[in-house]
Amino acid sequence: MAAETPIPSLNAAFFMNKLLLSLGLVSAMALVGCSKSEPPAAAAPAAAPAAAAAPADLPELRVAIDPTYEPFTFKTPDGKPTGFDVDIAEALCAEIQRKCTYVEQVWDGMIPGLIAQKYDVIISSMSITAERQQVVDFTNKYYSTPSRIVVKTGTEFTDLSSLKGKRIGVLKSSTQEAYAMGELAPLGVTVVPYEAQDQVYLDINSGRLDGTVADSVEVTGGFLSKPEGAGFGFVGPALSQEKYFGTGIGIALRKGEDELRNQLNTAIATIRSNGTYEAINKKYFDFDVYGE
Repeated sequence: MAAETPIPSLNAAFFMNKLLLSLGLVSAMALVGCSKSEPPAAAAPAAAPAAAAAPADLPELRVAIDPTYEPFTFKTPDGKPTGFDVDIAEALCAEIQRKCTYVEQVWDGMIPGLIAQKYDVIISSMSITAERQQVVDFTNKYYSTPSRIVVKTGTEFTDLSSLKGKRIGVLKSSTQEAYAMGELAPLGVTVVPYEAQDQVYLDINSGRLDGTVADSVEVTGGFLSKPEGAGFGFVGPALSQEKYFGTGIGIALRKGEDELRNQLNTAIATIRSNGTYEAINKKYFDFDVYGE
């Protein structure tokens, strides 16, 4: 019989194929591994590391303001709140690690809105008076300025009785209204309350009012120093009687908010001592608005 031609074993062929396949996979994996170790041809910029706590991440402090009281609280042409009160609020928020959020409120509704929890504090040139302290608490003062009577230049004036028959506009629910009603109205002066101080100036210019009682710094910055204030000026002495004007300007809070009040008092003392207050003061005034 002729010798049989050897037939390759099926098992041997099977293992040979597996060996070749395995070698191919190893080569492919090696190539893939190389591609991962090399940067892509057009790598995207690396993401910036996460910022530490941005102001937006801080707890909110809702601050009520009446933005009609230049230079203390008013708006920039693009509608942003600004002024001495706003800068002080921002400095205090930085000290107590809170983010100031501003809530606009007409003056007459300031304290009712605070009690109704529409905001947390009032930082808007509110005088610390005994009457207000019956319903809200205050921090220590953060400034103090007197009020003055403003009328047309040349108005004959010897004392308050000289204003008999005049129409004097005042901010509704303000210390100036309290003074005017207590001292001027009994002498025959017509006292006209307004929702906002800038409305008083509009009516002085239109001839519907003869003058106003206002904070001396505010009326200078918001009226007398402007073209529309030409021809008007102060008469009589500076007004600072405690029964009407209180003991300075403070931050109003709801009764019982002792922790927040203590934090704000500490912050006021801090910015007074570290130069922050002085820098803000110089931005708006050429004198120390803090007072005695």
